[in-house]
Order: sequence, then C-alpha cells, then structure tokens
Amino acid sequence: MCKKRIIVIGSSNTDMVVKSKSLPGPGETIMGGTFFMNAGGKGANQAVAAARLGGDVLFVAKVGNDIFGKQSIETLKKENINTDFVFIDEKTPSGTALIMVNEEGENCIVVAPGANAHLLPTDIEQVKDINEAEIILMQLEIPMVTIASVSKKAKANLQKVIINPAPAQNLSDELLNGLFLITPNETEATLLTGIKVYDETTASQAAEIFLIKGVQNVIITLGKQGAYFKNNTQNFKVSAPVVHAIDSTAAGDTFSGALVVALTEGKNWESAVKFAIEAASISVTRMGAQSSIPYRNDINLQLITI
Repeated sequence: MCKKRIIVIGSSNTDMVVKSKSLPGPGETIMGGTFFMNAGGKGANQAVAAARLGGDVLFVAKVGNDIFGKQSIETLKKENINTDFVFIDEKTPSGTALIMVNEEGENCIVVAPGANAHLLPTDIEQVKDINEAEIILMQLEIPMVTIASVSKKAKANLQKVIINPAPAQNLSDELLNGLFLITPNETEATLLTGIKVYDETTASQAAEIFLIKGVQNVIITLGKQGAYFKNNTQNFKVSAPVVHAIDSTAAGDTFSGALVVALTEGKNWESAVKFAIEAASISVTRMGAQSSIPYRNDINLQLITI
C-alpha cells in the first residue's frame, strides 16, 4: 500500500504528571503519589499516534532551545516521524504541562505554551511538503492566526483539513466553512454550538449546527459512550468497549491520530471511527500521554479489516 502523507501541525510539550487519590479543590493541598515526566502536547501526541498506527507523518511545531525541546525532537525521530520542520525558538522555553490524575483516571491539566505560542504563518511558509499532504491535522494549542492561515490555503488547494478543537475556544465561521472534519468532545461541542452535549440526541443537534456552518463532516466524541458521526448523507453512533480506565490523558489525541490513519487508508467513516475508538480505548488503560498510545499490532485485527 502506498502511504498518503499526513501533516500534523501543533504543539509539543513536556508533561509533568502527579497521580493522586483525588484532585485538589481551590486552595487545597493534598498528598499525591507517583510523579513522572512524559513527552506530550496535543500536536506531538497526535503525530505519535498516527505514526505508531501506520501513518506517514510529518510534524510541524516549535520548541525551545532547551533540554525539553531537544528531548522532544529525539523522541519524535524514534517514532519515525519527519521532524525537519520542528523549529527551534532561541528566546522562548519549550511548552510544558502540569497534569494531575485521580484514581478514576480523570485529570486536570494546565499548559504553559512556551514556544508553541510562536509557531506562526511565516514558519509554515517554509514547509514546502505541505502541498503533498493528503490530510492536515491541527489542534488549538498554537496561535489561531496560524490555524486560520493553514486552513485557508489548504482549502484552496483542495486538501482535507481536520481540526480537533482542543483546548476549547471559539472558532470563526470563516474557519468552519468548508472544513473537511471537526472532532470536538462533549465539552468542546457544547462551547462551540451552545447545545449541551451529553448523549446521541444532543450530539446530533450540535453536529447539525456545524453542518449548517459549512463543516463537511462532524465527529463528536462522547467518552465512555463512544462517538457520534454526522454529515449531510449519513449519521451513526459507535459505542466504546468497556475498559478499566486509569488515565484519560491523550485519549482524544489517540483518537485523532488513529482516525487520520484510517482515512488515508481509504476506510469508510464507520470503520474509521471504530478503529479510532479502539485505539483510544486502549490508551485510557495506560498511564501518561505518548506512553499510553498503542501500536498497530495492539489494535483488534477484526476492526482493521472491516
């Protein structure tokens, strides 16, 4: 099979994680348990997920000229990801994230964007390979001006742009109009549409708003309930397998990376969503961000051949 190029444009962070019995409230100090550090950042996580699951991935990002940035690049190279356009910012430190995880696998995260905030359209202009991409995948941990610029040019070039709108923030109608796919979770879909999303019915209502705004395809992830898909010709919900979740960090990123691989391999929407849910369901049974992302041989072979 000839692989189709996936370009992921997004953030690269170093995650500092503490696992504890519960998450602290405002002003509260609690005793935690294990501390560890992981390579993370939504962009890097999604690039790693796509690469591990069989994609031909080029990653575009910006890191600081520090130990975290150097380690991030080396980690990405070991995943067979093209890092030719992971730019170095000489003045700004690399992005970091502070993460707390409770016994139920729920987390809370604070991100210091660092160099991620300086990935600008002028950087993207240096990525000559961008016109060769089958799919361009972006998140919202880099400047919105960069996301808008990439999206506009890619649409004009008839390329497929996928936006995972996380962390949640408002998106312009211009950005949404003509977008190939948007993949919010329940919280993000609620913010973007004004519909409180918590089940298949409300997901359908929210998805309809995206379609009215010109988005071609919508997938709303519903956590333990699975994911809901809708476009102008079909809609369906795919349930998630029952697993023992210990850490939901990077589950959405794993879903996004798996999904783009399935789409570049020519899978139909239902098969692609099933493949992505299977990958994400494995990730929540493991601790950490990139450390939790499965490889292709971890995925149920039955789902791969659907």
